[in-house]
Amino acid sequence: MEKTIKIAIAEDEGLVRSGFGAVLKEVKNFEVILNASNGKELIDSLEKVSDLPDIILMDLNMPILNGVEATKVIGEKYPEIQIIALTSYNSTSFILSMIKIGASAYILKNENPDSLILAINGVYENGFYYDRKVLEVLKENAIHPTRSREIQFTYAQLTDRELQVLELICRQFTTVEIGEKLFISPRTVEGHRNNLLQKTGMKNVVGLVVYAIKNELVDIRTNSFN
Repeated sequence: MEKTIKIAIAEDEGLVRSGFGAVLKEVKNFEVILNASNGKELIDSLEKVSDLPDIILMDLNMPILNGVEATKVIGEKYPEIQIIALTSYNSTSFILSMIKIGASAYILKNENPDSLILAINGVYENGFYYDRKVLEVLKENAIHPTRSREIQFTYAQLTDRELQVLELICRQFTTVEIGEKLFISPRTVEGHRNNLLQKTGMKNVVGLVVYAIKNELVDIRTNSFN
């Protein structure tokens, strides 16, 4: 049986919020359990509910408390909740700001509904969903032209298998799919992922992806990212 993905929507425009709700209602395993018109209302509501959402669709431009500040607060208080940033602005600064504070995906409001559904499923399954635009921004803004000692250290410390797992994580394969491709069990994949987190000092898979791109451990030009 397919697990229900619980979703909250934080968006100050009522019509837009209703539009997102209508789209998500059509997906059988999605359930919108919370709506808010600003960041403060969202955080206040999270403190009152007994059943937290798995994912929050977070508008960045909201009154009282905007999406950036709300994401920071929620990341500290509810690290298990994944944030998908929603915006009308496709700017590098917005993308980098949201990724830096832990957003698991970055979606333009004028994207088609299928893109939003794909992002929600990707974040739920893998902990993040970055399309080619976001990956290119990371590549352009986080890579130094010459290899550093940190990069050389990374290659020395990570095993070949860990590098294989890291590449497949970055290509947005699930734990089960990675196991099938490498002929190992999902539990072994999880073990490699935990080792990667420990060795790199990252807190989650979003951090691993950023780390891998920054240190040129994966190449977005040749890997089949979505």
